Amino acid sequence: MNRSLLILFFLSGLTLVTVRPMAQYRATTYKDSVTSLLRVSEDNDGINIFFQSTDDAYTNGTRLDYFYKPGRRLHGLLGRWAPGAGEGSVDIYSWGLMQLMYTPNDMSQTVYQPNDYPYSGALVATHTRYSYNPVKKYDLQTEVVMGALGPLSLAHQTQSLVHRLTGFNQPMGWGTQFHNALLLNVNLTAEKQIAAAGQFLRIIGGGQVYAGTMQNGVAIYPLILIGKMNPYFDGLFSQYTSPGRDERGRKKWQFYFLAKPELQFYLTNALLEGGIFTTNPNKKSSDNKNIPQPVSTGYSQQPPPPPPPSIPSLQRLVSSFSYGGVLSHGGFAISFVQNVSSTTLKGLYCHDFGNVSLYFGW
Repeated sequence: MNRSLLILFFLSGLTLVTVRPMAQYRATTYKDSVTSLLRVSEDNDGINIFFQSTDDAYTNGTRLDYFYKPGRRLHGLLGRWAPGAGEGSVDIYSWGLMQLMYTPNDMSQTVYQPNDYPYSGALVATHTRYSYNPVKKYDLQTEVVMGALGPLSLAHQTQSLVHRLTGFNQPMGWGTQFHNALLLNVNLTAEKQIAAAGQFLRIIGGGQVYAGTMQNGVAIYPLILIGKMNPYFDGLFSQYTSPGRDERGRKKWQFYFLAKPELQFYLTNALLEGGIFTTNPNKKSSDNKNIPQPVSTGYSQQPPPPPPPSIPSLQRLVSSFSYGGVLSHGGFAISFVQNVSSTTLKGLYCHDFGNVSLYFGW
């Protein structure tokens, strides 16, 4: 979506937030002095390091997350039922809100375009437990996703407002979006360190499982980190903040690059196919009752009109590659990641988008 300047201006304004320091926990129980973290994150295909902005396919994802370390060991339902990383684990929880949207390339048309990505939006809340084992170098993450697909997502209103403010053409086809549907998913992630070279290089293997009414599938990936960084499995806070000061009294910092090739296998994806318990309002029935019949003119039969074009089916196997960097100084961090993905609907095009995230720890 071509709204990068507005987004970056908004994110930059948040850097004026004053961060309040908190008391440091004992190193034997928790290695971060940060106990809370706010993340503001924006996926957008108008963010591109090669200046090749687009406004189609997965075009926007806006997310706000609050991460915290609770006072007691077990916290809520996820603390009791989600898998943990064993004795001495660093457990962090989060609540988040996220809006996602897809659009076709030509947004001037009001009719459904079966040869392109659909108009589709989702608005979801997330609750996550991150459990890290700093000794055995592995983590387990459990995310619960709850929300809605369709007009309830307010994707139409959001995109129209941003395009109006930035002077871009209005999207005209949101009337063809999927019907409202409930989204409920449980996503599990496991990561394990495979190799490391001092504090400069880490190679981590990871896998994910998605199950529910939003997405069903699996993914595998290696995560490669290169640069000056804190130990990855000391906890999520240590990845994006640098608490404390060095021997000269200056705030600590870290700067590292990341690369993440990923292979995903999808069984269902509601954002591209519609909800499990609803139907695509644009999909034509393929039974014999709807096959066009010859038209009689009284003298001869005219050939039937061509059948409606078929809707692209879900691409089961999807590959992607993400790369970028993270810079943190004290309780503040900024990250940039570029993602290129193969097509997610059969016969359509690949897609690029960028992500900018700001982190505020205290």
